Amino acid sequence: MKFGIIVFPGSNCDRDVLTVTQGLLSVPTRMVWHQSTDIHDLDVVIVPGGFSYGDYLRCGAIAQFSPVMNSVIEHAKQGKYVLGICNGFQVLTEVGLLPGALIRNRKLHFICDRVPVKVERNDTIWTKDYQSQQVITLPVAHGEGCYYADDDTLKALEDHEQVLFRYCSSAGEINAEHNLNGSMNNIAGIVNQQGNVLGMMPHPERASDRAIGSTDGLAVFQGLLNSMAVV
Repeated sequence: MKFGIIVFPGSNCDRDVLTVTQGLLSVPTRMVWHQSTDIHDLDVVIVPGGFSYGDYLRCGAIAQFSPVMNSVIEHAKQGKYVLGICNGFQVLTEVGLLPGALIRNRKLHFICDRVPVKVERNDTIWTKDYQSQQVITLPVAHGEGCYYADDDTLKALEDHEQVLFRYCSSAGEINAEHNLNGSMNNIAGIVNQQGNVLGMMPHPERASDRAIGSTDGLAVFQGLLNSMAVV
């Protein structure tokens, strides 16, 4: 099993992810420069957070044209796994691997905080090491994290149970008061219909090490590894 982490000009969370996959979990991990196209050796591709290409135009808008992204799209079409975190989620929506878009936060402010997030279901490869409806705490750091989709897309996401994470209160209440950025339906993370592509705005890699005070995000990576080991 091998992970790959895409590195764009402006990525700043790639090393954080490497610390988790290679450092904490001892999984071979390769840093993939955005101009590379050969990722055939990878089982999991992670598009990390940061400010790809300085977030010019809009977040992820330029990164979608990087040569590596055609390979990532093909990787996903083959049923292999792709995880986009924060800016990575934005990139995945730009290239069409996930529906909807990430737009400016409701109050137009950059948000850097730790927030409660509810795990909607635990029957996916990404969430199997959580409990269904479990409330975890994850860091967020974004200015364009408000998830938006048209009514039909939103209905399809809900009908197919593609929403894996929602912003909530510490008690698990899902409402406007505890929707930090204005995301529709409090959406913090979604998967494609096949379930092999996950995009999420919170940063699980920043909550994966006891040394920094939280391991609530580690199960995203552990669940994936455990599932693939069974396969």
